[in-house]
Amino acid sequence: MKRSALLLALSAALPLTHLPLAHAAAPSTLVTAAERSGFQETGRYEEVQQLCKAFQSAYPKQVRCFEFGRTPEGRPMLALAVSRTGALTAEQAKKRGLPVLLVQGGIHAGEIDGKDAGFLALREALEGKAAPGALDKQVLLFVPVFNVDGHERFGQWNRPNQRGPLAMGWRTTSQNYNLNRDYIKADAPEMHAMLALVNAWDPLAYIDLHVTDGAKFQPDVSIQVEPVHGGDAALMPAGLALREAVMDDLRKQGSDPKHFYISFAKTDDPQSGFEDSMPAPRFSTGYFPLRNRFAMLVETHSWKDYPTRVRITRNTIVSLLSQVAEHGAEWRKLAQAADERALNLGNQLVPLSYRTTDRTRMIQFAGYEYTRTPSDVSGALWTRYDESKPQTWTVPLRDEVVPNLQLAAPAGGYLVPAGQASMVADKLKQHGISYKVLNADLGKVEVETFRADKSKFGAQSFEGRQALAVEGGWQKEARDVGRGALFVPIAQPKSRLVVAMLEPLSADSLLAWGAFNNAFERKEYMEEYVAEEVAREQLRDPAVAAEFKRKLDTDPAFAASSAQRLEFFARRHASWDERFKLYPVMRSAVVR
Repeated sequence: MKRSALLLALSAALPLTHLPLAHAAAPSTLVTAAERSGFQETGRYEEVQQLCKAFQSAYPKQVRCFEFGRTPEGRPMLALAVSRTGALTAEQAKKRGLPVLLVQGGIHAGEIDGKDAGFLALREALEGKAAPGALDKQVLLFVPVFNVDGHERFGQWNRPNQRGPLAMGWRTTSQNYNLNRDYIKADAPEMHAMLALVNAWDPLAYIDLHVTDGAKFQPDVSIQVEPVHGGDAALMPAGLALREAVMDDLRKQGSDPKHFYISFAKTDDPQSGFEDSMPAPRFSTGYFPLRNRFAMLVETHSWKDYPTRVRITRNTIVSLLSQVAEHGAEWRKLAQAADERALNLGNQLVPLSYRTTDRTRMIQFAGYEYTRTPSDVSGALWTRYDESKPQTWTVPLRDEVVPNLQLAAPAGGYLVPAGQASMVADKLKQHGISYKVLNADLGKVEVETFRADKSKFGAQSFEGRQALAVEGGWQKEARDVGRGALFVPIAQPKSRLVVAMLEPLSADSLLAWGAFNNAFERKEYMEEYVAEEVAREQLRDPAVAAEFKRKLDTDPAFAASSAQRLEFFARRHASWDERFKLYPVMRSAVVR
């Protein structure tokens, strides 16, 4: 059966109550191509441009359509600011103390439910048919498509494990960036624009709309919220309340939401169960808690058809509007209090990474009957599901998440030498982080420095970067700090983000993403014949000779390597580069 015929048959089989609301009474200019097709198709980006203008024209006092960036292929990145308060600019929203809810669709443009569901929910909210009164108490900032160039890489089967729409966009940008790996490193022009939007509007909550991959089972959506596992501890109860309230709303409308990402712990093995986690700040739900704000990841299930997925996403957006209207003022005060606490993060333990413990509980999970048999094609086990036969699985769930590595933040802040200042300053600006350029030479000052005992580069490129992993620790040392260096104070609202970016052992630090690889590459060498002479000179020192003999006797790898043996002496020579494997960012106990 052709894909179009299959989707039409699936849609026809659904009861009418399972479809999104009808658009008969809506102005034709505000109706999406998805609605007109019975949610079999989704429109191209030209439609987003037309709808953005049409909503502003139909509701000039409630909607402002504006461009917040341009893609590498020259397309406008559009947002709609929506409120009945008249606060349609960032300045007006701040002046009136209104909570801002940022709803983002199409970061992975093949997963485009959020665009069509967002326009549907927006129209119904403006008509008073959904979340009545909610727009009187907040600003909805709606970005229909984040990855605009990817959206226009349009075609059938761009998502082979997803039912509908008939054609859709592409996962990555025109430069092949996965934007949901780019929040903290911010390489993509699209992310530069998004962070500028976020810095201007300071949304209380950032909602990222996706469609999951994975196996065939009955639950239709996962709702993950932070801070719940990480971030400011005092914000976690509100994060949990937000998650549970939205999930409860969805249950009342027939969904079966889960609080964890619905992907097997072991690929393609249902009996491996599931595990929850705390996302690293490359992801939206790991990034925004570092700004002391709420983030929600919405993942509808790819094997539900497009009408069903759009309906669930629309229901989620409506629930969010209602929750922010009811609790937004209170949650905004909590977020502001977290900003105040962040000013005192110096000397406090801060998690640099998280792990899921081995604590397991068995859960009942609504799946389907399946078989796993050897494949004559791949040679692996082939899993086949029978969706006509519902089956309850008893599977393990690991959902206890704890800090994996913690470190005390510096008392004063971080110092970045002038040679690295430009690159680091650019990144700090993108995230709205405060810093100071030193206009005088400080001379030798007491700082903490990090020297890597071990360093390992990634075997291959990832998201355009060669990753770096290091081992080592901070030690007190006197170093020269010259004019033009940066001082990044820890006493600022985004101090958790500062630590995540500048601590070398942090899961998604600038170092981990390869921003300082040059510092860990050896550039100067001593020729072997010279090293042989240097070695003999140094061996005249009884202490050096004794240490060399001890290494030969106790370290077989050292004894077997001529390079390591000669390096033993090269490291003791005046020509050795003392900056090799020295992290070019320092910690300061003093506010500069």
